[in-house]
Amino acid sequence: MTSKRLATLPRLALSVATLAIAHPALAQDARPNIVLIVVDDMGYSDMGAFGSEILTPNLDALTRDGVQLTNFHVAPTCSPTRSMLMSGTDNHVAGLGSMAEEILDEQRGHPGYEGYLNERVISFPEVLRDSGYHTYISGKWHLGGKEGQRPNARGFERSFALMNGAAHNFDQTGLIEALPKANYTADDQPVDLGDDFTYSTDYFTTQLIEQIDSASDDAPFFGYLAYTAPHWPLQAPDASIALFKGKYDAGYDAIRDARLARMRELGLIGADVQPNAAPDLWPHWSELDAAQRASEARKMEVYAAMIHEVDQNVGRLVDHLKQKGEYEDTIFIFFSDNGAEGQLPENIMGGRNGEWISRAFDNSLENMGKQGSYIGYGPSWASVSQTPFRMVKGYTYEGGTRSPAFISYPGWKTGERLDQFVHVTDIAPTLLDLAGATPPAERAGIELAPMTGHSLRPWLEGQAETARPQDEPVCTELFGRVSVWKDGWKMVHSNKPWGTGDFELFDIKADMTERHDLAADQPDKLAELKADWADCQERFGIYWNEGLAPQMVYSNETEYLFPRPQLAGAN
Repeated sequence: MTSKRLATLPRLALSVATLAIAHPALAQDARPNIVLIVVDDMGYSDMGAFGSEILTPNLDALTRDGVQLTNFHVAPTCSPTRSMLMSGTDNHVAGLGSMAEEILDEQRGHPGYEGYLNERVISFPEVLRDSGYHTYISGKWHLGGKEGQRPNARGFERSFALMNGAAHNFDQTGLIEALPKANYTADDQPVDLGDDFTYSTDYFTTQLIEQIDSASDDAPFFGYLAYTAPHWPLQAPDASIALFKGKYDAGYDAIRDARLARMRELGLIGADVQPNAAPDLWPHWSELDAAQRASEARKMEVYAAMIHEVDQNVGRLVDHLKQKGEYEDTIFIFFSDNGAEGQLPENIMGGRNGEWISRAFDNSLENMGKQGSYIGYGPSWASVSQTPFRMVKGYTYEGGTRSPAFISYPGWKTGERLDQFVHVTDIAPTLLDLAGATPPAERAGIELAPMTGHSLRPWLEGQAETARPQDEPVCTELFGRVSVWKDGWKMVHSNKPWGTGDFELFDIKADMTERHDLAADQPDKLAELKADWADCQERFGIYWNEGLAPQMVYSNETEYLFPRPQLAGAN
């Protein structure tokens, strides 16, 4: 397909519906392609356009050519985010009230805690497919691995997918000893990786390109490129790691300060914004010996290389679409599924994974990042990745849920920045709106849960002042940790030592790094958000009590392999 479908978004706004009535085939051809790119565990400040030193020229170019979303929010971890992405509604409605791997006994059996994308929701790829789109996925699924739960069953025409939460990047090794081999499927059928699988990021990109090229007609396509990078195991090709040799020898604070300066220069944060890397439980750079510093620097070099590999592959996809004459007709959306990952792979499984890693992998300094190694980079680097925000993946503070994101389309607004709150549930209704597709109210006689996100199309077209209603409360709950956002105010409940163990209140417009708890000073606002939280629990079927968070193994055991002696065991 070489003809340009539409020059600008307003042309689409002239009415897909009108075109459909007069010229059904033309309406089909006039709709844009969509490429959705989701990275795994990448921090807010981990790409150049968001203040990073990491080399991401292709992502930065797409950001400049589109709208940078500086206040885009997701769930604190991966599969809950992906369930909201697919369904356009709350994760507790969509079946991922908790990650399948982390459901507590008292949550098990409650509606919305099935551990997979359930039958109460329709995925937006199903709607796109039924409206005439080709639908493709390459990469991480993590929304159910049984028959009937895999990608093709949920709307994808072609798929190559990892069923698990992550895997090794050079081969099919899994994450834990009990599941030593990762599970991949092609068009929902289990497959083993062949010799052509040399590196996951490269392979996922190649698979999506081949899927796109397989179409024999003029219909538009939706391509979902779900990278596992930079989720641990941190691994990357030697050449990419070498690009970052020595860049992190100065340590955590030096990199954070440089990012802060760059973010201020870019206008992403004000001069008065101070970072909040609380709690102060983990070792400072000055407390590490020379060998520990070398190990920490190497881990960050590998992490940066993984993000650079993502960028290079996004560039490869863009170049391919340009060669096909499709680039001008393609919307790009990019975001990370949660905050940067502070927990180390050694910490999971109650520490048992660390025993397996020490036996089965070579994590010597010279082997870190290569095939046969198995490393993460820990909470101190993760907090740098989330600069300037508080906490990291697994938590409902800004560092757990605020994600780097952009939406780009040739002929749209260029170089604009949206600082308003936007949510992952807004993606599905936005894309369906742009595609002129409407989700059904029922399927096989069963009522479907409605999408609760909002289409961003009116704002993108310049026909609305706000991207979504800013006075509408947005509730987040995972692992017993809670947040309620409403019109710049945010209420948080998190267990100690990460929070106070009680409800906190923050004025995010004035205090984006959540340094000043206003719960005692603003009792009426706190009561208002508590009422909103009660409404969310009833509306979305959220099972919650204050005793849930302390029970969680995941993220409560976040620590370094070499904890600060005076604080060892404090968490």
